Amino acid sequence: MSEDIKNTAVENEYGADQIQILEGLEAVRKRPGMYIGTTASRGLHHLVYEIVDNAVDEALAGYCDTIDVTINEDNSVTVTDNGRGIPVGINHKAGIPAVEVVFTVLHAGGKFGGGGYKVSGGLHGVGASVVNALSEWLEVQIYHEGSVYQQRYERGHVCYPLKEVGTCEAQKTGTTVTFLPDKEIFTETTEFDFDVLKRRLREMAFLTKGLRIILRDSRRPSEQEGVDDLEKKQIEELLQRAGAEPPKQEAPKQRVAQFHYEGGIKEFVAYLNKSKAALYESILYFEGTKNGVYVEVAFQHNDSYNESVFSFVNNINTPEGGTHLVGFRNAMTKTFNDYARNNKLLKDSEPNLSGEDIREGLTAIISVKIEDPQFEGQTKQKLGNSEARNAVDGIVSEQLTYYLEQNPTVAKTICEKSILAQRAREAARKARDLTRRKTALDNMTLPGKLADCSDKDPKNCEIYIVEGDSAGGSAKNARSQATQAILPLRGKILNVEKARLDKIYGNAEIKAMITAFGTGIHEDFDITKLRYNKIILMTDADVDGAHISTLLLTFLYRFMPELIKKGHVYLAKPPLFKLEKNQKVWYAYNEEELDRILQEVGRDQNNKIQRYKGLGEMDAEQLWETTMDPERRILLRVNYDEEMESEIDLTFTTLMGDKVEPRKEFIEENAKFVKNLDIW
Repeated sequence: MSEDIKNTAVENEYGADQIQILEGLEAVRKRPGMYIGTTASRGLHHLVYEIVDNAVDEALAGYCDTIDVTINEDNSVTVTDNGRGIPVGINHKAGIPAVEVVFTVLHAGGKFGGGGYKVSGGLHGVGASVVNALSEWLEVQIYHEGSVYQQRYERGHVCYPLKEVGTCEAQKTGTTVTFLPDKEIFTETTEFDFDVLKRRLREMAFLTKGLRIILRDSRRPSEQEGVDDLEKKQIEELLQRAGAEPPKQEAPKQRVAQFHYEGGIKEFVAYLNKSKAALYESILYFEGTKNGVYVEVAFQHNDSYNESVFSFVNNINTPEGGTHLVGFRNAMTKTFNDYARNNKLLKDSEPNLSGEDIREGLTAIISVKIEDPQFEGQTKQKLGNSEARNAVDGIVSEQLTYYLEQNPTVAKTICEKSILAQRAREAARKARDLTRRKTALDNMTLPGKLADCSDKDPKNCEIYIVEGDSAGGSAKNARSQATQAILPLRGKILNVEKARLDKIYGNAEIKAMITAFGTGIHEDFDITKLRYNKIILMTDADVDGAHISTLLLTFLYRFMPELIKKGHVYLAKPPLFKLEKNQKVWYAYNEEELDRILQEVGRDQNNKIQRYKGLGEMDAEQLWETTMDPERRILLRVNYDEEMESEIDLTFTTLMGDKVEPRKEFIEENAKFVKNLDIW
């Protein structure tokens, strides 16, 4: 064996000495994604949630009623609660103060038995130490028996022993944590988004009735805080399209949000239903404890056709559901069928209502508190405790049966809507079966207007959903025929937010998309049959184009959400401007980019600037160069944040529902983020 080969063998040897030992919190800094999922914006904001979760645990235990969260001028965050305060005494196992254990030792805290907390959320007890490890610095102050204690850490390392730094009122208790995210870890951004934090903290307050959460932003107002960057006329016209009056007040300079809901999840349902028309006035609310599981359920039906049901365990969102959701659905299906049969609302010849029929237009929150939650699935987002299913099923069945008997008008309203849903579902099934039979007989599986690609490997293929025949023609001429398919749509598709399944299956444009994608929709959806790795929505860069994109996204979100969750859906970004000078061409995707180009080439009268009003104005070569060439194009992937499920649902309802006032409020709140708005 040569010397070189010997050396290589030694280098590649896998023995006992090759096992790396990471001391303290080094493991967290080495592999942060294992603890917070990502070091992008979502992981950054997760740091705040973890510290707040610890304070919420105090509230769940009955010792805290107020949490104050402040984004400081240096972009550090301070979280203060009025709970009992982290213990400052010596932990005899570790030989150091308990607070130091909490912030420097993984898997340490009051969430692992020993009487600290019966139920708790967060990262199962590792939250405080993970935040400490991923912060440039962190300071903790504890108020206890008239004294203020403090300790500081830098990148997880103790700067000095816990010390007494002052006095306070004898009855004052609580904890204040201030931390600055580490730029070495969060290389993409360390800027906190007020609105992202606001949405999550609102949800936490809903799930913990009586708890007050205050969010403040002490940073100087950014240029985006106002609406000066938009012409007043543009905003007025945008609001007119929504059927609303323009805003009369300017955006506030200082941002403060406060959340306090004595009604808890009942108010959560009311909030989610604010853009919908409720079928009955009351929000049904049931609670109880069974087999050591505390159950809260609140729901109300509305006149929409979509189900919006969200489940939580110890305030942790469970987007994949689990046993608590199964228990709720079982109770709803059995109880309503029993009531419909007993009260002759269903004929003997008619089949039972399906759970899907009963849940049409339902907004519901299922929240359980359990001492030892067991999660299933690869992402640990599905509850597996069998006692949770039995507890929810038993409590909802018993209390719902009693409620329906006492409120026959509400019971009849829900049953009648469910029966209509059943009939529509049967009509949709017949339409679907007819389509399948036609397909088999005609041996035509794809819509005629689809210009498909020649490569049959879905991993290599993408489909452009294009607005209009003109843009569709340019796109067909521009595309790479091997890997790019083009499906032109005529006009605006059906708003699925306002349509039942039978109407959706009857819409030609939607049927063309369903057939082209190959996955089916709703209960028939199978992502393994997807024919394209990328589904790209390519519309004009104006208000009508944005509306068409929103209609398409609403359809995908309601009937093919896995396409979004798995990262298959994109928005094309065509340029807004073309600049020609001295036989050279530049493309700009926004006004700021155009301004930069003009600064480089000079602001001469010879400049020829074209503002694209639509994709149809580009010839095939221009469309390829700017929007379709994989080497040069800009694609925006549509992301799905499962921690914000309820807010995503509310946004689609607000934008595409019948109520004007919530849409007006949404536009007023978000107009400041719009750039390059053109109304034609």
